[in-house]
Amino acid sequence: MKLWFSTIIAAFSLNVQAAPLALDKDLAYNLVESLTVEVGPRLAGSEADLRSVVWAEQHFKQLGFDKVWREPFDMLHWERGAASLRVGAPFNQALVLTALGGSVGTPFDGIAAQVVMFNTLDELIAADPAQVKDRIVFINHALEKDIRGGFYGQVVGGRARGAVEAAKLGAKALLIRSVGSSNNRFAHTGQMRYEEGVPRIPAAAISVPDAQQLSKILSRNPEVSLNLQMNNNLPGKVTSHNVIAEITGSKRPDEIVLISAHLDSWDEGTGALDDGAGVGIVMAAAALLKQEKPERTIRVVLFGNEEGGLIGARAYAARHHQELHKHVFASESDFGAGRIWRFDTGMGEQALNFARQVQQKLAPLGISMGPNTASGGPDVSILKAQGVPVATLMQDGTDYFDYHHTPNDTLDKIDPTALRQNLEAWLIMTRAIANSSVDLRQ
Repeated sequence: MKLWFSTIIAAFSLNVQAAPLALDKDLAYNLVESLTVEVGPRLAGSEADLRSVVWAEQHFKQLGFDKVWREPFDMLHWERGAASLRVGAPFNQALVLTALGGSVGTPFDGIAAQVVMFNTLDELIAADPAQVKDRIVFINHALEKDIRGGFYGQVVGGRARGAVEAAKLGAKALLIRSVGSSNNRFAHTGQMRYEEGVPRIPAAAISVPDAQQLSKILSRNPEVSLNLQMNNNLPGKVTSHNVIAEITGSKRPDEIVLISAHLDSWDEGTGALDDGAGVGIVMAAAALLKQEKPERTIRVVLFGNEEGGLIGARAYAARHHQELHKHVFASESDFGAGRIWRFDTGMGEQALNFARQVQQKLAPLGISMGPNTASGGPDVSILKAQGVPVATLMQDGTDYFDYHHTPNDTLDKIDPTALRQNLEAWLIMTRAIANSSVDLRQ
């Protein structure tokens, strides 16, 4: 692995000479363009994942950060293989699907079986095993649109736990309706889980139109069979990295204001919205604030393998456990590039007056005050659980799940004007906290 990583560093450095980046309000967009064009999709543990680490180090240094380093962590690697799904007679046709992250493949000759459909994961859990045994389970749970993306949590359990619950009842495989809100014929991937002692069955998602199609097929012929083939690979343990950079505080350098995003992405699109936009926003915010000599240290963390289950965030929390008391604040940008509309906090009651002052500075951008229940973002939630104060700059997620985890997550989906509004909000929030002496803890 060390030799491979060294080779990638050398090759990437020779082939990509980073163009000078202007320190202006387009910096966030220029960074995400660079990341998605020069590296592209960044599946954790892959060769592209390592190239993204090199990319991040190079650009942090180019932007003048005082310290830049990477922190390794071990993880299990997963590789996507070819996949196909066909409906049998009398409807002979192919459906669009994608393997769920972490899924095993099928036997060499695939799996041919009848289908049983459930509308939710809870319906599957309550099913009679006789309904499920030796069949392919299909969970047809639709995702509704919402500015907060709040319905995602109600649906994603089928992706995460569906294979385990189906296998407990004797199923041969799991299919889910994509956890997405678009009617475009793109399937939506994402991580799934297995459980010790439960057979590991293949799991895949079919696109929303194909889920609707399969539902209509089953209404005409409940005994129809499917043939599923997937050739995924589980190579074993590899090393990935968190990439970290700092602007040293001018008055209170031991007090860390952590802003973050995740560097990895799924392999279907180019990871522009999830989470290239976040990478660009937090890198740009800190680089621009360096010119102002912030009083507290601003630390930017680009977490590795968020998509696989917050693996990099857990590694960061473990490595920095003894210094988390120095982390006075943390936040993450990981919900695309939509305009920010609300400022949510997760702070001590004594800090809420200060938080309202920050919101008043955000108000000209159309940002209102939210509740004091913020998680800070997926990776940062690990730090919040250990007492670090957080906030979330809530982005408009109405259309986010049209593209999330699909081949359609590409740079053209980012509105540069909305991204500039994001950057301005992050500058206001980070500046206010970095230049304050307020204790934000519970």
